[in-house]
Amino acid sequence: MIEQGTANAQMVDLSSPDDIALADKMNAGRKQIVGELKKIIVGQDEVISQVLATLFVGGNSLIVGAPGLAKTLLVHTLARVVDLKFSRIQFTPDLMPSDITGTDLVQEDATTGRRQMVFAPGPIFANIVLADEINRTPPKTQSALLEAMQEHRVTIQGRTYSLAEPFYVFATQNPIELEGTYPLPEAQLDRFMFHIIIDHPPYDEELGVVRTTTALQNPQLERPVSGDDLIAFQQLVRKVPVAEPVMRHALDIVRATRPRNPDSKDFINKWVAFGASVRAAQYLVLGGKARALTNGRYHVSFDDIRSLTHPVLRHRIITNFHAQSEGVTTDAIVDRLLEAVPLPRSGM
Repeated sequence: MIEQGTANAQMVDLSSPDDIALADKMNAGRKQIVGELKKIIVGQDEVISQVLATLFVGGNSLIVGAPGLAKTLLVHTLARVVDLKFSRIQFTPDLMPSDITGTDLVQEDATTGRRQMVFAPGPIFANIVLADEINRTPPKTQSALLEAMQEHRVTIQGRTYSLAEPFYVFATQNPIELEGTYPLPEAQLDRFMFHIIIDHPPYDEELGVVRTTTALQNPQLERPVSGDDLIAFQQLVRKVPVAEPVMRHALDIVRATRPRNPDSKDFINKWVAFGASVRAAQYLVLGGKARALTNGRYHVSFDDIRSLTHPVLRHRIITNFHAQSEGVTTDAIVDRLLEAVPLPRSGM
């Protein structure tokens, strides 16, 4: 797509030599991370791109795919490549909130013999947390992640503990098995920047997976990017300027998802129970900034925004009975939205 609206973008705000150097380092770092991931992960280029955008923005992502498509392997390998502390939580029906956040334990001081409460941190105290099969545990336990995902801290027994930066939650779901699962609350879904879908790869890529995984493997992974680098990249992303028409276009798309408004499209009123919140527009803009930088540009285009609408919106649009009975998916609704919300005319 031609990048309309680019001429109206503000002049680059990353004017200092340090910012320009950091932008070059971020671009080079992304290419190196992709190269390291490719030593283990075959194909899935779009999935990797969305996962890395999550890193550079500082968000969280939900990864959905059938068993055997390397969801866990991708996140674990990413943590190794960026040299961050990794923690995997296997969500089960009997998992308790304290199993995630940690709890206070009574311990005896060997020198004084006095007993005192000592906090034992849970697996949430890591840089990259993989919530594996998150929908297998009840909402009460799922909600233990809410404060961590949004505020990067946890509160236990009235005391607040900050989490080490950078901090990310990647959650996985199996879309096939529904028995014994619990739907994620909308409030928690909204805290995921992207809903990333991993699908079965094309024939040649799947053959590559079989060939690679059935041979002797011992790849040596380099660590081109550190946690401090990621924090600097996140700050840099927020400096990228966005032209007013581009920002308005992101908001127009999000507002168009909401039914029962004076300007709502007929198909939205027919199929959608609840539309996306303002957080969707925020993530469209932030994701667009990260996409622009990693493509060597210092401004956000309309194409940056529109290319991210599916992963940003597919878990934020709540369909009603009519859509479910007709087999209408949120991706199909987003497709219709992109047709219904036109690009602003050049020169606006």
